[in-house]
This record gives sequence, structure tokens and C-alpha cells, in this order.
Amino acid sequence: MERQILMQNQMRERQMAMQVAWSREFLKYFGSFFTVVTVGLTVGAIKRKKPFLMAPIVPLGCIFAYQMDSAYGTLIYRIRGEAESIMTSEHDRLDLPHGTPTFDSIEKARRARSSLTSFLEK
Repeated sequence: MERQILMQNQMRERQMAMQVAWSREFLKYFGSFFTVVTVGLTVGAIKRKKPFLMAPIVPLGCIFAYQMDSAYGTLIYRIRGEAESIMTSEHDRLDLPHGTPTFDSIEKARRARSSLTSFLEK
């Protein structure tokens, strides 16, 4: 049982590391896109004297800030803190429909599936 818990924890850590790595990689591409768009829109707004051309920079800047926080900031710590708060004070939100699976419910579903499979094979 202890080995299974350790293995599951290692898998969770690896998945989280992959998620952070993915965020950092995405940030490189989005950062390049954001830079090109910002420079292009700024130059276009100045040349054409139309400041509304810079409007898309605001939502793109929000997305860039979120990605930056996700990749290098404290977002993961804030999410973990919120998750811990939910687990302690709002535990009823975490209940599964029909409750926690039991050995009997799993066996019942397995038997139903195997009898359905054998019925379909005939």
C-alpha cells in the first residue's frame, strides 16, 4: 500500500512538472506573438493616428500576464492554497455522485459489463 501511495505521488509530481514545463514552453511562443502584435499595432496606430488599433493589446496583455504567472509566478501556490481551503471548509463539494465506489459496486458494474460483452458476442 505504501509503495502504491509513493508511486501515485511521484506520478502526480511528474504531471505537475509537465504542466509547468508546458506553461513555460507556451509562454515562449505566446510571448513572441504578443511582442510582434504589440509592436505592429503600436506602429500602425501611430502611423494612421488611430489609437483604437491598440485596443487588442489589453486582453492580450491579460493573457500574457496569466501565462507568465502560471509559468514563473506564484499561481500554483495560490491554487494549492485555495484547494486546501476547499478541502477543509467546503468538503461537501467534493462528494462523488452516488458516494464513494465500494468493492460491491465495482464488482456489480464489472459483472454487468462482462455479461453485456458475452451477450453482444453471441
